[in-house]
Amino acid sequence: MASITSVRLARLLGSWRHGGPAYAELAERLRLLSLDGRLPDGTRLPAERDLALTLGLSRTTVAAAYGRLRDLGALTSVRGSGSYVALPGGPAVPAADASGILDLTKAAMPAAGVVEECYGHAAAQIGAELGGSGYELLGLPRLRVAVAEHFTRRGAATDPDQVLITTGVQHGLSLLARALLSPGDRAAVEQPTYPHAMDTLLAAKARLVGIPVSPDGWDLEAAEEAFAAASPTVAYVMPDFQNPTGASLAPEGRERLARLADRHGTLLVADETTALLDIRRGPLAPLAAWSPTSVTLGGLSKLAWGGLRIGWIRAPRSVLARLAQARPALDLGTPVFEQLVAAELLAREDLLVAERRTRLAAGLDALTGALAESFPEWQVAEPDGGMAVWADCSPLSSSRLVVAAHARGVALTAGPRFGFDGAFEHRLRLPFTASPDDLRDAVAILRAASTSWSAGPADVPLITV
Repeated sequence: MASITSVRLARLLGSWRHGGPAYAELAERLRLLSLDGRLPDGTRLPAERDLALTLGLSRTTVAAAYGRLRDLGALTSVRGSGSYVALPGGPAVPAADASGILDLTKAAMPAAGVVEECYGHAAAQIGAELGGSGYELLGLPRLRVAVAEHFTRRGAATDPDQVLITTGVQHGLSLLARALLSPGDRAAVEQPTYPHAMDTLLAAKARLVGIPVSPDGWDLEAAEEAFAAASPTVAYVMPDFQNPTGASLAPEGRERLARLADRHGTLLVADETTALLDIRRGPLAPLAAWSPTSVTLGGLSKLAWGGLRIGWIRAPRSVLARLAQARPALDLGTPVFEQLVAAELLAREDLLVAERRTRLAAGLDALTGALAESFPEWQVAEPDGGMAVWADCSPLSSSRLVVAAHARGVALTAGPRFGFDGAFEHRLRLPFTASPDDLRDAVAILRAASTSWSAGPADVPLITV
C-alpha cells in the first residue's frame, strides 16, 4: 500500500489557503489531489499529528479535515493502521458517453479515416503469419523495416536491427525504466511534462530532476545547471510539440541538449508521440540526428488511433540488446495482427499527417477564438502543432476550476498533474482534439464554472493521455 510523507504532501498541497475555515479548505484541497490522480486511490495519508506539525496547524484542524473527507466518502480510516484515500465508487473509470461528460482529459482524436482500410488489409495478410509461433520479441521484421525507413526519411539513418516494437509508447518507457534505471538513480524530466512518464519513472524509484519548459521553449541554461548538479542517468524529453506546452526544440537547442547529455553521460530518451502532429511549423529531424546514442520512443496512438496499441523504440544496438533481455519479464511480444495494421499505416504516413493537420488546425482555431472571447485576461500561446494549449488561467486555481467544470459536464486535467509537488496551479491544459462545436461549448462551460467554486459530488478521476 502506497503512503505519502507529511513533507511531500505539504509540497503537493501548495498554496491551499483562501480565507475560509482551515479544516474545510484543507479537506477540499486533499479531495482535489485525489480527483486528479496526484493522490492515488488507497494512498495512506500522514498521521494527523505529523501533518499538523508540518503545516503549522493544530491537530484539531487536521482531524476535522480528515473527518470531513470521511463524511464525503473520500477517506477511510482503520484503527491502528491509518487513513487512506478513497475514490467514491471505486477506481473504475466511467464511460464518457454514459456519464454525459465531454472528456477533455484525453488529448486524443477518433480514428483517422484510413485506419479501417488498414485493418482490412491486415486481415487479408494474417493467414501467412499463422504458421509461425506468433512470438516476436523484437517485432515483425516487416514493421521494423517500416519504422527504420520512417526515421531514415526524417533525417536519422536507421537500420531495422535498431528497432524494437512495443505495445504502445508507455509500454516502451516502462521497459526502458526497468532495464536502465536502478532505485535512487536520477532522471531528468521537463517541467511540466506528461504525467504518466513521471509516474513510470517514480515507479522505478528514480529521483526526478526538473528541466524548465514553457510555450516559449526550453530553459537550457537551467538544464545545464541541473545536469551539472545531478548527472542524471536518463533524461526524458518531448522535443516536438511537447505535452502539455506545445513547444518544439529548435535545431540549435537539440544540438546543445545532445552535447549536454553526452558530457554528463546521460542517456537521452526522446518521446515522439506527438512529433508528426505539425500544423504550421514544418519538419525537423529527430533528436537522434544530433545524438546517435539517444533512445527514441514513437507510436501511432496520436497519429492514427489510441486503440491501436503499437509503439517502437529506436536505440543503439547495445541498448536494444539490454531491452530485449529485460522484456520477457514484462511480456513476450506485441500482438501480430496490430503490427500488420501498423505497417499498413506507416505506408500511408503522408495521408495520415495531412488529415490530422486539417483537423487539428480547425480545433486550434475554434479553441483559441473561444478563449479570446470568453477569457481575454488569460495568456494563451498558440502552438505550431501538437494537441493542446497550455493556458495561463491566473488568478484562477486550475484545480478548483476543473472540479467546477466537471460538475457542469466537462472533464479536464488541472495544471499540477503535469508537474512536481503542486506546481502549475494557475495553468490548464486544454486539448483541441474535439470538434470545433464541442470546443466552443467547453469554453462556454468553463466561463460559467469560473464564477463558482461549487465542486459538486466527488467523481472518479479520468485518465490523462
